[in-house]
Amino acid sequence: MPESLIPKHGGYRKLVSFQKAQLIYDVTVRFCGRYISPRSRTHDQMVQAARSGVQNIAEGSLASGTSKKTELRLTNVARASLEELRLDYEDFLRQHGLKQWPPDEPALVRFKAKRCTSLEDVQSWVKEERGRARTARDRQGQRSTSLSVIGGRCPSLRSAELVANGALSLLNLCCYLLDRQLAAQAGAFEREGGFTERLYRMRQERR
Repeated sequence: MPESLIPKHGGYRKLVSFQKAQLIYDVTVRFCGRYISPRSRTHDQMVQAARSGVQNIAEGSLASGTSKKTELRLTNVARASLEELRLDYEDFLRQHGLKQWPPDEPALVRFKAKRCTSLEDVQSWVKEERGRARTARDRQGQRSTSLSVIGGRCPSLRSAELVANGALSLLNLCCYLLDRQLAAQAGAFEREGGFTERLYRMRQERR
């Protein structure tokens, strides 16, 4: 099959990295609206970082038809934006005296098993975990440690810890996928070049 000057491109909606980044954006908008003052710079920075992750994955995919270099650059911007957002969630937990969960935290294991694809899925998981905590308190006659929250915390902070750790889990997965995506894009660019190289090869073939 002859080489196409402008190969198939776009199709970003099918990328798992895009789907996860979009979910992270939805979760972050909701999280900031509930737990961070709208007058805080952190509020705007977190929302913008989440949006940047989504937009740059999409723009990079669309640009790939004529510029692999631009695709690579924009995918890297998306990766950097989500790394910034990951640090913001970690800062939130630390500054509010909440725990960043290890990978084997039972609630986090259940979150990963749920394979959330929408904000509603995440909200359902939070509700389930809050219900587990209440059941554990009733059975043990004391405050459950399953949420890593010490007695006296208000319910909103318990929910914030859940959502922040769920968001971090999604960010870890999305950043991993983007790292793989960047490696694949760099390899393809190194092997095949970009628009200029394709144009040169096609001109040579026609001579």
